Amino acid sequence: MNNSFLKSLALITIFALTSVVTLAQTNQGRSTQPASTLLASLPPSDGVAFIKVRRVLDEAIPKLLAENPTQVAELNNELAEFKTKTGLDPRSFEEAALGFQFTYPSPAITKVRTVALARGTFNANAIVAAGRVGANGKYVEHKYQGKTIYVFTLDRQIRLFGVWNLKVRDLAVASINGNMIALGHLEAVKAALDATRNRKFANPDLIALASHDPAAMIGFGGNISESLMETLRVQHSGIAREMTAVRKVYGSLGMTNLDLELMLAARTVDTHSAKNLGDTVEGLKALAALFIGRLPAAKESLARAALNNLKVTTQGNDLQIRTAVAQAQVAPLIRGN
Repeated sequence: MNNSFLKSLALITIFALTSVVTLAQTNQGRSTQPASTLLASLPPSDGVAFIKVRRVLDEAIPKLLAENPTQVAELNNELAEFKTKTGLDPRSFEEAALGFQFTYPSPAITKVRTVALARGTFNANAIVAAGRVGANGKYVEHKYQGKTIYVFTLDRQIRLFGVWNLKVRDLAVASINGNMIALGHLEAVKAALDATRNRKFANPDLIALASHDPAAMIGFGGNISESLMETLRVQHSGIAREMTAVRKVYGSLGMTNLDLELMLAARTVDTHSAKNLGDTVEGLKALAALFIGRLPAAKESLARAALNNLKVTTQGNDLQIRTAVAQAQVAPLIRGN
């Protein structure tokens, strides 16, 4: 994953933490299933996330693409291609947990080592075997802790689970048990095997943050270190000063019958810092309203709804930002309008 992408992603996250919006915390009729227990099987990480893959594929995307059968067909083709290339059928996945470890080879560069644990209605050994067949010999085997890790040489852009773009050169895959597999960077897959073998609860604080809303489709939690902040190089002095007090970030994405709901939060060193950061967000909210009119029509509608629904609150050391937008406003962007 290249550095410019990482910096852009991190800056988007920080901007969202200092300029986005929200609505209600709970909704009647939503699922209250517990968050993924896969998170507990991740190795020590700087950030963790869970994704309810089945809900994304079967609930969210069909709703958002309901009026565009062409894109639905393209998605189905992507899912089929992912299955052909890796032997993994995305529709057999129930949920996934991701762990991220950051390294800083130089002050201007952040690298990420990623592992994904996936669980579903599949036979893990059969899936790995199918991947070997689909790879046409372009793989190597590594023996580790009594397990076999297969490293597939892809060297291309793929769509993880058929949905998320990811540049991958080598993809390591190993069966954890009957219906769980690990995939990602080789060393990260080894660390996941160690974690599941030792049964250590590696990331309790981050897991609690990522799981704050069990009904969400996606949740995440991450540490903000000084090294990470240095690589982001936030130019605005006021934002940079406030962000030095942030120690963790977390958030979630959920879906009701009509809306998409986003929650982003920052955990700061003390209540005073949380209040100051909240004041900065309120100021940026007012500033953002001046620029919304310059956006294309579909983006303007979405941004204005998000801004109008903005709720910024502080709870102890935490600054929380919530927003909800109608699915009908998101759909045009998904469709490329």
